[in-house]
Amino acid sequence: MSINSVLNSSLNQLNRAQSVQNASLQRIATGSKHSSAANGASEYAIAQKMQYNLGAVRQSTNNTQTTNSMLNVASGAINNTVSSLSSLKETLLNAANGSNGDYDRAALQETVNQTLSQINSNAQQANYNGKNLLDGSQTLTVAGVDGYESVSLGDMSTKGLGLTDSQGNSKVDVTNPDSLASALETVDSALNAALDQATAIGAAQQGMGYQADNYTTMEENLQASLSTSDDADLAAESVTNASAKAQSQAALWAVKQGMQSMTQQMLGTLNNHSRGAAFGMLS
Repeated sequence: MSINSVLNSSLNQLNRAQSVQNASLQRIATGSKHSSAANGASEYAIAQKMQYNLGAVRQSTNNTQTTNSMLNVASGAINNTVSSLSSLKETLLNAANGSNGDYDRAALQETVNQTLSQINSNAQQANYNGKNLLDGSQTLTVAGVDGYESVSLGDMSTKGLGLTDSQGNSKVDVTNPDSLASALETVDSALNAALDQATAIGAAQQGMGYQADNYTTMEENLQASLSTSDDADLAAESVTNASAKAQSQAALWAVKQGMQSMTQQMLGTLNNHSRGAAFGMLS
């Protein structure tokens, strides 16, 4: 076999070994058997589709958790308002007691006014990411892979609950015994509205809890499928890489030897040519 043939064969072996080694290193670096379509077009497409679905499920989980956090803020404020309304009703019942005089009812009216102010504070302080959750303007939308859900939040201010008029004047007057029955009805109506909103939020949070569990299961199943079909076997790839590296080194040594032999052959040819020319001149 000629030196050129041996050299070409060694170069081909070197190229094949380096190609195998590069592909193995890419799988080790990415952890994927199909990091590009060149590694298997259909397998690559399937893996990318799974990654796409996996990302969507994870974002759905994040959306659910974020909305649940917002509802926790709203729920906490409404619970405070329910407590305030319960205290307000106790104050009204106290005012209805026949033992109270005008001075007593005036003092109780101050308590009523402070409670109404606290209810407004509850609503105003229910903020999340710059949004006032309980001013009646918010409808929270939860986006997920299985569609959209909406949670409407009402106006939990004294105006929204019917405790004050559009001008902010109190509808709860305990200074006049004749208006106490109407005031009690107003507070009862406000309490029912607050409890209805609290119940709606609780039901929405319960549903989101179930949905979050579903998303977790979906993510686990997708991740398991993706791992089975696309995860590189790092132990096997390490062996492949080591073998390809050894073959590459052997082929490189053979190429160097071939180059040296070719160089020596060329020098020998030149020397023979030079000696022949010198002999001719002497003849």
